[in-house]
Amino acid sequence: MLSALSDLLWSKVLIALLVGIGIWFTFATRFVQFRYFGKMFGILTANHHEADGRHLSSFQALILSVAGRVGGGNIAGVAVAITLGGPGAIFWMWVVGLMGMATSFIECTLAQVYKTAEPDGAYRGGPAHYIERGLGSNWKWLAVLYSILLLVTFGIGFIALQSYAVATSLQDAFSIPQYYSGIGLALVVGLIIFGGVKRIARVAEVLVPIMAGGYLLIAIVVLGLNITEIPATLKLIVESAFGIGPVVGGGIGAAILMGVKRGLFSNEAGLGSAPNVAAVAYVPHPANQGVVQSFSVFIDTIILCTCTALIILMGTAYDPSLTDSSQGVALTQASLATHIGEWGRVFVSIAMLLFGFSTVLYNYYLGENSVSYLTTGRSNEFVMNGFRVVVICLCCLGAIMDLGTVFGFADLTMGLLALVNLIALALLFKTGKRVLGDYDRQLKSGNKVPTFQAEEFADLNLDAESWPVTDNSRKKP
Repeated sequence: MLSALSDLLWSKVLIALLVGIGIWFTFATRFVQFRYFGKMFGILTANHHEADGRHLSSFQALILSVAGRVGGGNIAGVAVAITLGGPGAIFWMWVVGLMGMATSFIECTLAQVYKTAEPDGAYRGGPAHYIERGLGSNWKWLAVLYSILLLVTFGIGFIALQSYAVATSLQDAFSIPQYYSGIGLALVVGLIIFGGVKRIARVAEVLVPIMAGGYLLIAIVVLGLNITEIPATLKLIVESAFGIGPVVGGGIGAAILMGVKRGLFSNEAGLGSAPNVAAVAYVPHPANQGVVQSFSVFIDTIILCTCTALIILMGTAYDPSLTDSSQGVALTQASLATHIGEWGRVFVSIAMLLFGFSTVLYNYYLGENSVSYLTTGRSNEFVMNGFRVVVICLCCLGAIMDLGTVFGFADLTMGLLALVNLIALALLFKTGKRVLGDYDRQLKSGNKVPTFQAEEFADLNLDAESWPVTDNSRKKP
C-alpha cells in the first residue's frame, strides 16, 4: 500500500507540480536564479561571523542548509537514480535542480518574511510559519499538518536512514560492526544537539567546507584522469534522457521519475525543509537569503551530484543490465575504486560518514523546529529534551534496523510534505514576487545593500520583533 500510494504521488502528481511550479517561478521572476547568480558567490567573501550573539549570519545559514542538502543523496541517491533510471536520470536531476533554484528562492524568501522572534531573540520560521501568517489563521490546520509531516519525515525517518547508511558504509570499508557505529554516532550527536542551533551551525561551519571540498577535489582528480571521456559521458546522459540510443535502465519514464524523485531528495528544493534554516539568519532583506539558498541547490545538484554521476559512468563497475537499487553506496565505492584504486572505497566511506553525520544534525534541527511550532505557547523544554533522547536512540537503532518499511513510509511522507509546501508556495507566490520586486528596485536605484522596510509591507502580518517598523528613509551609498 505504501509503495502504491508513493508511486501514484511521485509518478504523476509531484512530477507535474515540481517541474510546473519551477518553470512558473523561473519565468515569473524573470529567471531570478540566473540574474543573481553572480551575487550567490558574494556570500563566500562576506563576513562569516554572527551578526550578534543571538543570530546566525547568512553564511552560517547557507552552510547549515548545505549540510542537509549534501548527504547520502549525492553519493547513494545518484547511484540509485542511474541504476533504476539509466544515465538519463541525471539530466532530469539537472532540470529539477535548475528550476528548483527559483523555487528555493521563493520559499526561503518567504521564510525570512514570516519568521518570528523567540523569547531569547533567536529566529524561527519555515513553511508552518508562512502558511499560518501568510494565508491566515483559517489555514493553521495546514501548517500543523506540515509540521507533523516534517517531524515524521526528517526528525524520525531520515535520521534512522542516515544512521543506517553511515553504519553500512563503515562496515563495508573497515569491517566495523554496525551497532558500534550506531553507538558512536549517537554519542557525538547527543553532545551537539543539546547545545542548540548555534552549536550545530558552528560544527557545520567547520565540517561542511571540509567534506564538500574534499569530495569535490577527489572528483576533479577523477575527471582529470578521464578528461577525454567527459564529452562522450555528458552526451550519453542527454541522449538517454530522451530515449536516444539503446534503452538503459527503465527507459524514458523511469529516467524522468528517478531524476525528479532523487533530485528532490538530494536538493530538497520545494520540499520546505531548507526554509526552516533560512529563517534563522539575520539579513537586511529577505531576498538576500533567497539568493543564498538558491546557491545551495546549485552546489548540491549541479556540482556534487554531477561529480558522482561522472565517477560512476566513466568507471567500469556500472553494469546497465543490473537494476538492483540496493547497490547505492557500494556502486559509488566500486566505481571510485576503478579510477584510483581500492582506497577509493575508504574515501567514499569517510565521505558518507561526514555527509551522514552533518545530515543527521540538520534533520534533528528540522524536527526541533516542528516540535517548537507544535508546542508554541506551552512549556516545551521537557518535550524538546524528550525529542533529543529519541534522536539519540534512533542513531543507535537505525544502524541495525531493517529499514525497508521505514524508507517506504518516509518516501510517502516526503511526497506529502512537498505537496503541502508547493500548494502554499503557489498561493503565496504574489507575496514572494512583491518582495523580490522591492529588492530589484533598490538595486536598480543604486542601493548596493537593499534593506527591508517593514512599514511598506504592513499588510503582510509580519512579526514586529523580527522586522521592526522604522521611520528611517532608505540611504543610498
